[in-house]
Amino acid sequence: MVNIPKTRRTHCPSEKCKKHTLHKVTQYKKGKDSLFAQGKRRYDRKQRGFGGQTKPVFHKKAKTTKKIVLKLECTECKGRRQQPIKRCKHFELGGDKKRKGQMIQF
Repeated sequence: MVNIPKTRRTHCPSEKCKKHTLHKVTQYKKGKDSLFAQGKRRYDRKQRGFGGQTKPVFHKKAKTTKKIVLKLECTECKGRRQQPIKRCKHFELGGDKKRKGQMIQF
């Protein structure tokens, strides 16, 4: 389980800042695929008509996790950058911090 705070003081590389500032942290999500990208247009054209599936469909999936990518947004200049972290099965943003020597609450 990886738990990351929602804000982080880190270096902002943009031309406006170039110093350590507070950043808002969110998780990167893939955008919706465009219907008009060249590969999608080519694929749709090839799939038309009779003849079934024309291109190979990938089945041999080897990985069980994806690398987590954080999106950091500077609170001063609104500059955004992405930072990849390691692979993990469980990712949490802004969860409760672990305390040493605390009793388990039910």
